[in-house]
Amino acid sequence: MRKRGTISISTRRSWARRIPAVAFAAIAAMLLPSSAMAATANDTTQFAVNPGSLLFGTAPDVPVFSPLTLNGQAQTLNAQMSSFAVTDGTGSGTGWNVTVNGDPTGGNSAVFKQYCPNATCGSDTGPGYVTSGPTLAANSLTLNSTGAGFTAQNGTVGTPPSHSCNSGCFVDSASAVKVISAAANAGMGTYQANTYSGTSLALSTPSTVKALQANEAYRVNLVWTLNSGP
Repeated sequence: MRKRGTISISTRRSWARRIPAVAFAAIAAMLLPSSAMAATANDTTQFAVNPGSLLFGTAPDVPVFSPLTLNGQAQTLNAQMSSFAVTDGTGSGTGWNVTVNGDPTGGNSAVFKQYCPNATCGSDTGPGYVTSGPTLAANSLTLNSTGAGFTAQNGTVGTPPSHSCNSGCFVDSASAVKVISAAANAGMGTYQANTYSGTSLALSTPSTVKALQANEAYRVNLVWTLNSGP
């Protein structure tokens, strides 16, 4: 009986020595820093940005007015300004503006003037402006942008440009008139100017305007310029 008891006691002591050792190993493993069990690698990526252009996506275009029937009074013809678009791909953030003026350069007219589109128009020859033909005074054509807005296109975000003619701007002026302006850091991307009212263009004609021969019309050449800076 004593022998059996001795063996029993000896066995219990052996297990008692092993259990703390196993527990210590497990605890030590948990206390090891995570970096000892993971691999890391550093990486970098980048891209360059090259400047693009500042241009008209769709150029401004004043439509043809309806014919005028004389009645002995001063009259106003109305039309709707066509939509046009500006793309600023420069990435400069310097802003931009659009101006318009009458074109007085060779073969053109900065004001509405008698124009023959054919080889002959009655007694007049063409095509071109009729020499010494009747004209309208400068500043006869007005653009009013009240109610007009902008549509951002092709994923454009940010601050849009603004219209400058809510009080009316003369289109057939000898000097360039600013009609749209994008401030610094505005107007980047592509914006379409649209929603002009049906009376956004107003053409004033005096009671003394002269009738023209068949196929002739009063015509003006306009220059729309897209400039850098607001």
